[in-house]
Amino acid sequence: MFLIIGLGNPGKEYQNTWHSLGRLSVNHWRTSMGFPDFYKKARFNSLVSEGVFDDKEIILALPETFMNNSGKAVKLLIGNWKLKIENCVVVHDDADLPQGKLRISKDRGTAGHKGIDSIVKALKSKSFVRIRIGIRPTNYVPGSKSLDRFVLKKFTKNEERIVAGVIKKTSEAIGMILKDELPQAMSQFN
Repeated sequence: MFLIIGLGNPGKEYQNTWHSLGRLSVNHWRTSMGFPDFYKKARFNSLVSEGVFDDKEIILALPETFMNNSGKAVKLLIGNWKLKIENCVVVHDDADLPQGKLRISKDRGTAGHKGIDSIVKALKSKSFVRIRIGIRPTNYVPGSKSLDRFVLKKFTKNEERIVAGVIKKTSEAIGMILKDELPQAMSQFN
């Protein structure tokens, strides 16, 4: 059994923002695989969809906590299904990577990502797989506060093309990982 988690802030005001790329990507994979609609599981602070892929039971989850408290929901989800942390894939935005780039990692530091910090603290482990989706704009000046505002802005028409491409790549990466092809996925997308 695998748990695929799409990080982002809940609520309509945060849809279609760079900070919601994890949620958007997991939802895209859900629809492309014909999984059922997400339904609210209040006791897990999450939206959940369950199905089968490659003869494996898959749970898709979108935490309904804000990004900085994602660990609370992830811990409840893993505990409920008694999952191995290694069978957890977290999909999230990453300001250290340029827009449209993907990196897949496992057992790595958080690089200051608040959602990942929260998950590592809650699980007391970093042995889950991460699909990191680059969001850093080309004109970003390191150390400036503009990135905090940027991640919560809606996509422009020009950015929507980049977003569609990276969501498609992320869906492919999810599929490869679930087929037990983590090294191949890392080789192809990193």
